[in-house]
Amino acid sequence: MHARSLWELAVTAGPFAALFALSWLSLSLSPVISVALSLANAAFVLRLFMIQHDCGHGSFLGDRAWNDRLGRVIGVVTLTPYRVWRQSHATHHATTGNLARRGTGDIPTLTVREYRALSALGRLRYRLVRHPLVLFAIAPFYVFFLRNRLPAKLSGAHWRDWASALGTDAAILGLLVGLYLTGGKDVLLFTYLPMMLLAASAGMWLFFVQHQFEDTTWDHDDGWAVQDAAFHGSSHYDLPPVLRWITANIGIHHVHHLASRIPFYRLPEVLRDHGELADVGRITIGQSLSCARLALWDETRRRLVSFGEARRLPA
Repeated sequence: MHARSLWELAVTAGPFAALFALSWLSLSLSPVISVALSLANAAFVLRLFMIQHDCGHGSFLGDRAWNDRLGRVIGVVTLTPYRVWRQSHATHHATTGNLARRGTGDIPTLTVREYRALSALGRLRYRLVRHPLVLFAIAPFYVFFLRNRLPAKLSGAHWRDWASALGTDAAILGLLVGLYLTGGKDVLLFTYLPMMLLAASAGMWLFFVQHQFEDTTWDHDDGWAVQDAAFHGSSHYDLPPVLRWITANIGIHHVHHLASRIPFYRLPEVLRDHGELADVGRITIGQSLSCARLALWDETRRRLVSFGEARRLPA
């Protein structure tokens, strides 16, 4: 597993560095070419984040300490303080689908009853939060460029969380200053920024689709079980082979939530050996587009519904 992991890292970090260099060099020819190469490089930024994700689960390398070291380094590239994210993501895995424990590492989700109980201003605020433009354009910028600069919970945050956040910030600042001093503002505007914005938006979309699909599951404490929530509350985002590679098989999310210590490159083997799992929570790219309209959990029909569907439900 260790050799395979190092190979996966090499075929991700190598092309990332090469495309970044090409985008930088192409600035002398045309900013358009530079931006095009930068946008293509977003695929490798996304894949690096998925490797960091596996490091957080201790599943990428054989040794926990080396997982953490690699995760911290990649976190500078992905604008993600590794320790802070790892803890938040662990909470997400432990609480996914639990209506009583929402709010950490998930997409804000209200039930139909909760939404109806809000004031007019509260409903407007929630509708704005769930608007696709906010979710997939504004929120990614906020999360990766701004919110990640501090610990997830400021009140009572452990000093190690502050060290993780501020240490990552210092490394990012050093990187950006270095890029500016050697390449000027153009390398930041045309080579660095486009790939980071696209990678952040793509990552937010993936995380959304992994749990915000019509047949997902949410329950209160008395009816919630972590295994059922992990398996049935996570989708199988059935992507074409190229996108499966770019996203490091994260679309096989139901299996990942059920067994997070399986490295991403082994997940297709699970589906191959257990074919009955392939249809559980399966959604295609075409089907996933309609997920963007879903916004509220209908506790009666036990599915996510749109605001329009919620209006037609009996009070």
